Amino acid sequence: MKIAIMGAMPEEISPILEKIGSYKSTSYAGNKYYEATYQGVELVIAYSKIGKVFSALSAATMIEHFGATKLLFSGVAGAISTNLKVGDLIVATKLSQHDLDITAFGHPYGYVPEGSVFVEADKDMIELSKKVALEMGKSVQEGIIATGDQFVANEERKNWIGTTFGADALEMEGGSVGVVCNALNIPFFILRSISDAADMDASFSFDEFLESSAKESAEFIMKMVDELVALPLQDIK
Repeated sequence: MKIAIMGAMPEEISPILEKIGSYKSTSYAGNKYYEATYQGVELVIAYSKIGKVFSALSAATMIEHFGATKLLFSGVAGAISTNLKVGDLIVATKLSQHDLDITAFGHPYGYVPEGSVFVEADKDMIELSKKVALEMGKSVQEGIIATGDQFVANEERKNWIGTTFGADALEMEGGSVGVVCNALNIPFFILRSISDAADMDASFSFDEFLESSAKESAEFIMKMVDELVALPLQDIK
């Protein structure tokens, strides 16, 4: 088992690199990847840069070039659901691409031929996250996350995404990472810490809460890694 851990920004993986301590840095395909051994298991860690193209490239690289067999994503998101507040954690059950639009050809939003509107995250890791949440005393919600190449700071657009996709939160990488992992048969897990309410002023909310929210998400991801490492060999897929 080799575990890939992704974020979109340096702030989202810095707490993980600090916890790992010692690692090897490799430059490849215009990005840096950090390899380490943690509790006897190989890790490859990277921030992809923001957006669907870079996140898809980084995910594919971690799988195809570095040999990752599982992928965990740690980062921040904006809330759509009124049940989500700044600092809350949400685990994606499935993800969509809210800015993918070929409705002119009779398809629903988020769909391309031979594809699907939603991609589902790994159910086993979602179940494992419930155990981690209990052990950490954290309240973690499950829900649908919508992905797009837009930082949404408009209430009308936010509400449209929520209604169209049934989405609880939105961000800019998870859906594309999910598509890559699904195509390559790699179990994946997406965790987001809520940094803003999506319709708030971006300069106020995002900058203020990014660092603390990213740390919250990263701490949870490393507890997930601990649990994956501790699984009996026959339970590791």
